[in-house]
Formats: sequence, structure tokens, C-alpha cells
Amino acid sequence: MSIRNPLHNEPAPGREFATLGGGCFWCLEAVFEELQGVVDVESGYAGGQLANPTYRQVCEGITGHAEVVRIEFDPRQIGYREILEVFFAIHDPTTLNRQGGDAGEQYRSVIFFHSGEQERVANDVIREAQEGHDDEIVT
Repeated sequence: MSIRNPLHNEPAPGREFATLGGGCFWCLEAVFEELQGVVDVESGYAGGQLANPTYRQVCEGITGHAEVVRIEFDPRQIGYREILEVFFAIHDPTTLNRQGGDAGEQYRSVIFFHSGEQERVANDVIREAQEGHDDEIVT
């Protein structure tokens, strides 16, 4: 499944999206599906040049896409900050284009913002997370 442009789809009324990449999307999906307040998690690709990349194209490194999950959540039950705190706890944001044994640009640590407020919160969380890491966060 491809998330063509995760910044232009709309969540259901009263809900928000968070779009995150941090290694294999199936691994991220499994964690976020278990959080109370998360309504839906969709795995796909974002941030590249092709409208509908195939898995093979992404793996060949010719599209510029990252494996991502788009999380639809109810902000009355879980906040964007909490989602990002989980995100930084479940992957290594200090490794460039790699998570564990998975290597390639598609496995980079990335946050796609859906609003200016999300960008502000993400920058705050990154600064706070940096305090817990010796190596520089590359998200």
C-alpha cells in the first residue's frame, strides 16, 4: 500500500494523523496498533519521487521513499507528543538509513508533519530525546 502524499489526506473529524518512519513499517505498525487512542495504522511509503512505487523500486533505492506508518489517532485519548515519545523509544533515531539489520534510505528515521503545531512538538521532542543519546539524532 502506498501513501501517495500523506500530507493531503484528511483524518476523520476529531482525529489527527501522525506519519512516521523508523525502519521496517511492519515493526512500527505492530507497536502503534496496540496503543489506546490509536484508531488506525496504515503502512506505506512517503517522501519519494514516484506516485505509486513498488516494493522492489523502493528496495532498489531509486525512489527516495521511506517506509512509514500513518497513524490515525484520537487526541482526546493520546496526544501527538505521546506518539512521538513512543516512536523515539522503539527505534534508534541516531543511525542514518539503518535500523538494526535493515539498511537503506527507505529505513531512515523521519517525521512527516501534518501541521505547524506538529512540527513544533516534534522539534521539542527531538531536542528532549537528544539529551538521552550520546550520538546525534538524525531524524
